[in-house]
Amino acid sequence: MGAFEYTALDAGGQERHGILEGDTPRHIRQLLREQRLLPVSVAEVAQREATRQQSFSLARRVSAADLSLFTRQLATLVRAGLPLEEALLAVSQQTEKPRVQSIVLGVRARVMEGHTLADGFAEFPRVFPEIYRATVAAGEQAGHLDEVLERLAEYTEGREQTRQEVLAALLYPIVLTVLCFGIVSALLVYVVPKVVSVFESSKAKLPLITRALIGVSDFFRSYGLYAVVLAAVAVWLFRRWLRDPAARRRYHLFQLRLPLVGKLVRGFNTARFTRTFSILSASSVPVLEAMRIAGEVVTNLPMRDAVSDAAARVREGAPIGRSLAASRLFPPMTIHLISSGESSGQLESMLERAAISQERELDALLAAMVGLLGPLLIVVMGLFVMGIVFAMLLPIFQMSTLIH
Repeated sequence: MGAFEYTALDAGGQERHGILEGDTPRHIRQLLREQRLLPVSVAEVAQREATRQQSFSLARRVSAADLSLFTRQLATLVRAGLPLEEALLAVSQQTEKPRVQSIVLGVRARVMEGHTLADGFAEFPRVFPEIYRATVAAGEQAGHLDEVLERLAEYTEGREQTRQEVLAALLYPIVLTVLCFGIVSALLVYVVPKVVSVFESSKAKLPLITRALIGVSDFFRSYGLYAVVLAAVAVWLFRRWLRDPAARRRYHLFQLRLPLVGKLVRGFNTARFTRTFSILSASSVPVLEAMRIAGEVVTNLPMRDAVSDAAARVREGAPIGRSLAASRLFPPMTIHLISSGESSGQLESMLERAAISQERELDALLAAMVGLLGPLLIVVMGLFVMGIVFAMLLPIFQMSTLIH
């Protein structure tokens, strides 16, 4: 039995969309006719999802929040002793999003065919990442699926919370930056020309700062649109250049060398790597496989290469901590904790402690940056506005001096 998405017409000619479980598309069409619906299209959920991923679609992807909620619900139901098929059915009935419901029923269909839960997740690789599938597979083999799902629920909820905290921290500076740019642009394009026209009619020699302001205003009015288009083209060319792995690797290496940005990138990727490595190790995934999967979540290419090189050294018998330290890209505290965990036989707990340490340091750094960035942007905007006002008032002071 499988899950199928359908499109049908009712007696009034209205389109109906939904999901039904059946043996074949022909069976689904028969069920629709019994409900007095005219089948238009019937497709298996996995095939429809693959089509969405290969083509442009306006349908929203399954968000991290949806995945986190699904994992927590499934973990709770499995922990309560509910059979896996019934737990998946219950989760599909609780969700209000048709996309999530179809995916969960697609996974359930694979489970009912005799496949493992990890195999069911493998039908939807864009929704369930490799760490998810590998962890579930290890839990099923060890007979501790409920415990593994609990860890995955905490992991997905933690990542979602971190993402929301970063977005919330960046929201205020972004809004303030847009507001500053909008105010200064409006002053230069609309306010300055009207005030300056009064000075130009007097044919008096204007101060240097006023002439500079007039030049900037004229540039914005004449070439502002071209500048915006040029900036958009430059961004597009830059993103196209980053598609080349060698160019992206050079750019990522440049990021690591920057004073503050490098620390942020290093901390963010180290936290992701150690957190993922920790949950995989705690779920009985082999160390080399865990390192490979954990390396995939590292977005910085030089750091990802460092993890791959370290895995190769570990395969030859070298310690994990010393292998990671060879690249000098990971923080010394993380290396020390991993080496300590290897020596004491508590690698999982030390990896988790390293992840917590990096996340706390990253949170503190982001909080400090946001705390400084807000007042700094206000000061910069104030200086711009003060310069514009000063440039417009200075000719008035000169004219009043000449009159007296």
